[in-house]
Amino acid sequence: MADEKPKEGVKTENNDHINLKVAGQDGSVVQFKIKRHAPLSNLMKAYCERQGLSMRQIRF
Repeated sequence: MADEKPKEGVKTENNDHINLKVAGQDGSVVQFKIKRHAPLSNLMKAYCERQGLSMRQIRF
């Protein structure tokens, strides 16, 4: 089983990163691609920078 090749048309993924969508109360959606083991605080800081908000103004 370990010697089997992936089937044609089957997508193999590198699981080092995950794609996340953060939706704001106003309906805006911001997409992020972060490492699987990155702290949530990094995502929160990046979201605030993109939206022009303070960390004290938001909740996750």
